[in-house]
This record gives sequence, structure tokens and C-alpha cells, in this order.
Amino acid sequence: MHYYILGLLAVLASTPALAADLGGNTGTDVWQMVWSAGPVVQGVLFILITFSVVSWGLILSKLRSLREAKRQNREFENLFWNAGSLSAAQAQTKHLTTSPLAGLFAVAYGELAKVMRMRRGEPGLPVGVMPNLKRALDRAQAAESTRLGKAVTFLATTANTAPFIGLFGTVWGIMDAFRGIGATGAANLATVAPGIAEALVATATGLFAAIPAVVFYNHFGRRLVVLEAEMDSFSQDFLNLVERDLMQRHGPAVEAVRPSELQGGGN
Repeated sequence: MHYYILGLLAVLASTPALAADLGGNTGTDVWQMVWSAGPVVQGVLFILITFSVVSWGLILSKLRSLREAKRQNREFENLFWNAGSLSAAQAQTKHLTTSPLAGLFAVAYGELAKVMRMRRGEPGLPVGVMPNLKRALDRAQAAESTRLGKAVTFLATTANTAPFIGLFGTVWGIMDAFRGIGATGAANLATVAPGIAEALVATATGLFAAIPAVVFYNHFGRRLVVLEAEMDSFSQDFLNLVERDLMQRHGPAVEAVRPSELQGGGN
């Protein structure tokens, strides 16, 4: 991890403005500052780099998973609304394992099939089946929302804590600078500069970890809201579709309900 920290600081130091802040134009070496820093400042840098590495891993993973969920939702909607029956829709959408809508439908289909088996072929809509389906859909939606939003809160934690951890390193660096002044008795720039430079490295690293975390936390929040709205809409459409069709047909639900015939009414 120390090598990663040094590599990151090399990138940061290559930025002219930051190099100037760190004393690059006056011959101060970032490597020397990091290696000569006290254990507290090095510990702060280690924590911040760990936050940054984990955050970027989560960001890349979440971008990929949400993009795949959106793609499979589109495929599910196309298959579902053109299916000849619920059982056909179930068979055609089994492979969509990352689609939240397919997850909701699988749970609702299973629950509906259980209820209809208990009716043993008796016609009519079983009493209480719609509230039962709604509870099943609510549970499935909560499970899908939890799955989709998993680990996103770590980005919020990084965004909120990294600047303060960096600030702690800054304060500690300034304290070291003042201790240097007290030890040498010389209040000049050469005595104060190394401590201030260490402080700036900690601050820059904290911001480096926090800024992407804030940006992508907001981005993922918006995309999760859209997916939850799609799940809400599908749940309502599914309940309306099943209730309307069962009242009309009085037959076995998993075969009688035909999404392709009721798409206009369901929407």
C-alpha cells in the first residue's frame, strides 16, 4: 500500500499548481515529505488511499451492475408484454437474473401460482388474493431496492469523512511545524515549510477521495430512484392486469392472464 500511496502522490505532484503548493518549484520533494512524515500523517494518508481505492472499485462495479439492470429491464418489458400467458412470460424471462422487474414478476408469479393451486380449479377470484399479491410485490421490491443500493452508502461515508480525515492530517502537520519552530527557535520559512507541505498532501488526498465519491453517490441515487419508479409502475400494472383478467375469465390465473392482450389497459 505504501507503493500505491507513493504512486498517487507522484501523479498529484506532477500537477504544476499542486507541485507549486507543495514546494515543487523550490526543490522540495514529495517523496521525501511523505517518507519523512510522522506516523500519524502516514496513517492518515493510508486511510485516505484505502477509502479512495475501495470507492473507485464500488463505482466501477455499480456502474456496470446498474447498466445491466437497465438493459435487462428493457428486455423483460418487451418479453412480458408480448407473452401469451404468465407462464410463458415466466419461462421467457427466467434468464434475466439482474432485472429488478423480472425479480418482482418471479415472486408475484410464484405467489399467484400457490394461491391458485390452493383453489384446486375452483372458478372465480380467491378472496384476499390481491392483498396477498401486493404484499409479495412489496417484499420483492424492498429486496430488489436493497440489492441495487448495496454498498452505495460507502460512497456517502467516504464523501463525508475523507475531507475531515484530511483536515486532521493538516492540523497534525501544522502542529509539527510549530513544534519544529519551538525546537529550533527559528521562525523562518525553511522550518515551517515541511510541516505545511505535509498538511497540504493530506488535504489534497482527502479531497481526491471525497470528490468522486460525492459525484457518483448523487449519480447512483438518481438512477436508483428511476429503477424504483419502474418497479412501482410494474407492480401497479401487474396487480391491475391480474385482477381485471381474473374477474373476467374466472380461470387458472397463470394460463388465463395474457399480458399481450391487456398491455393497453395495464399501461
